[in-house]
Amino acid sequence: MLTKFETKSARVKGLSFHPKRPWILASLHNGIIQLWDYRMCTLLDKFDEHDGPVRGICFHSQQPLFVSGGDDYKIKVWNYKQRRCIFTLMGHLDYIRTTFFHHEYPWILSASDDQTIRIWNWQSRACICVLTGHNHYVMCAHFHPTEDLVVSASLDQTVRVWDISGLRKKNVAPGPGGLEEHLKNPSHTDLFGTSDAVVKHVLEGHDRGVNWAAFHNSLPLIVSGADDRQVKLWRMNDSKAWEVDNCRGHYNNVSCVLFHPRQELILSNSEDKSIRVWDLVKRTTLYTFRREHDRFWIMTAHPSLNLFAAGHDTGMIIFKLERERPSFAVHNNLLYYVKDRYLRRLDFNQSKDVALLQLRGGNRSPVFSISYNHVENAVLVCTHTNNVDNSTYDLYMIPKEVDPNLNETSDCKRSSGLTAVWIARNRFAVLDRTHTLVIKNMKNEVTKKVQAPPCDEIFYAGTGMLLLRDSDGLILFDVQQNRLLATVKTARVKYVIWSSDMSHVAFFSKHVITICNRRLDVLCTVQENSRVKSGAWDDNSVFIYTTSNHIKYALTNGDHGIIRTLDVPIYITRAKDSNVYCLDRECRPRVLTIDPTEYRFKLALVNRKYEEVLHMVRNAKLVGQSIIAYLQKKGYPEVALHFVKDEKTRFALALECGNIEVALDAARILDDKACWEKLGEAALLHGNHQVVEMAYQRTKNFDKLSFLYLITGNLEKLRKMMKIAEIRKDTSGQFQNALYLGDVAERVKILKVNIYKIIFKCAVALFNLCNSSEYFFY
Repeated sequence: MLTKFETKSARVKGLSFHPKRPWILASLHNGIIQLWDYRMCTLLDKFDEHDGPVRGICFHSQQPLFVSGGDDYKIKVWNYKQRRCIFTLMGHLDYIRTTFFHHEYPWILSASDDQTIRIWNWQSRACICVLTGHNHYVMCAHFHPTEDLVVSASLDQTVRVWDISGLRKKNVAPGPGGLEEHLKNPSHTDLFGTSDAVVKHVLEGHDRGVNWAAFHNSLPLIVSGADDRQVKLWRMNDSKAWEVDNCRGHYNNVSCVLFHPRQELILSNSEDKSIRVWDLVKRTTLYTFRREHDRFWIMTAHPSLNLFAAGHDTGMIIFKLERERPSFAVHNNLLYYVKDRYLRRLDFNQSKDVALLQLRGGNRSPVFSISYNHVENAVLVCTHTNNVDNSTYDLYMIPKEVDPNLNETSDCKRSSGLTAVWIARNRFAVLDRTHTLVIKNMKNEVTKKVQAPPCDEIFYAGTGMLLLRDSDGLILFDVQQNRLLATVKTARVKYVIWSSDMSHVAFFSKHVITICNRRLDVLCTVQENSRVKSGAWDDNSVFIYTTSNHIKYALTNGDHGIIRTLDVPIYITRAKDSNVYCLDRECRPRVLTIDPTEYRFKLALVNRKYEEVLHMVRNAKLVGQSIIAYLQKKGYPEVALHFVKDEKTRFALALECGNIEVALDAARILDDKACWEKLGEAALLHGNHQVVEMAYQRTKNFDKLSFLYLITGNLEKLRKMMKIAEIRKDTSGQFQNALYLGDVAERVKILKVNIYKIIFKCAVALFNLCNSSEYFFY
């Protein structure tokens, strides 16, 4: 079991996955409903209008709604966009155990301790049917995924199947021709009225109360779990239903049970603190997952993904039963990958996909990794089990001619070992279950035991070289010389991706990518919020990688960004030009088209290929604030100018790169006082006094304009400034300009006109103008 997300809270009694978004609703024993984003591991919202435990919870498949039912006898319908309860349905007389929306009709199905099952129309907000017949608490009730059936489980030790076709005919509008047919055949009308819902089958066989029952998605099967600690499998047809088999193994009450949506499996959980996975065909236990202190109460499956959720005493867990990552190896233009227990080869250039050989082992032994030897045309296939110590590897020789039938399993040499990796033409390294490193030949015989540092995983690092993973990071180890060459400290590395020339390597762990050179010097580290899934180097040494919902890039200088979004996770096998070759979770080869312009542009800037930058500027459609911000941050505002049409941004960039002419053009268009002031300051620093003059004129900054004329020696314009000051009746400015010009007579005249008598007398006496009749005054 792979745990993807875990929460800590009060006891979880109900769970529901959103059909499209990475959300899950958890209803708690303390009355709170939590909405979680399990991909980002964040609590999005809480709803707490119920009094007492909330046991029933369900998302609507299309509308932004969910329904809840609690111990307060209330069914509440919520709109999660409006973040509120939009209405409440009343009618049950005891605790409500489960609530579910119908997949097609506007119906809600509720089961209650009042021994009834009710069907509600959430559009008319009315109860349209009450199903009675159980004589104890009804613990759950489900709609059939395709037919007009309901299954219910009760503490009266029975499972009942109800036919609700009458309800559908009564409440759903007839299709084209439906009403006409009804009018043509009035004799078919039941004079005594039709029953909306009738019991079709009563399944008896449990010795104690039944806690859960569920339909199979496509087969006429029902599974049930009860307080007698048994999981029972039932089959039904139109006339009867019967017990097929029971699964024994739980040693306390079985709380919940369901069919795997896509595999022949049954999942159950119990108050014995375990989750069990059963083979639907053999009815045997395949896996058992236990918690130390927490009893399990509820379980649900995602409608489209291979995800399950289980609620227990102290929270919930979201898990997968097995890895969905495809195992593959790439050599030049060939992709070797495993699909449906066959080793296949895909030619990237010709898109030719052929099956090479059938692998040993069943579907319950998922392939963890493969390592390809192109010289000997051999492959090592590593298989991990739930108990890592039982892991094995198989050595296969790929036939030169492909057999079109492939009916029989190919011959292989199998041995126990955690990981096997080729290190030479006819040698491979194996990390065995004791974590000892051994070298083997093509006959799978040990040729050498290596005294390597303690490690728990090994990765390929070139001919005769290995990367050893320990608790602190990775060690570059020379197997031939038995020598440690380099180390790097990093988070627990899951995968290692080398560039084609082995000059760069990318290590990625759960949320971190570390890019190093051949000597394991760290070049950059990229932290992601969502899980890193896969990656490949392109021909320009740019690392293209995927997270749960994006294709991204990372340059060796640390720059990284988003290329495109993804609907579903993919696993990159190759990145070339504008194509990304990948495998999806069904191991189907796919080719996605990407736009590499952004990262190629940044790469050209980093490598100082300015001709290429200029070409891309002129021809590429690079737009957006991120490119502009990047160019500003990296010190290339003059390049950013080519992308910007917004005059305000152009003005700021032009000032930053010192392009006064462009800034002047932008300022003329904007005609904003603040812009002219900034332009004046910038132009002054650059010594462009003509632009400074224009800026001061536009802002009517007469003092600075006068001083500019003074320091540039432009006396003619300084005299004009004095006249302008006189016209504006700016005595102070006029006097200041007279001072700049050294015009004594003008200064005295200003003083006289403004009747500054004392100052005037002083000025006359000082400059010896007493004899002049022009300056005589009373």
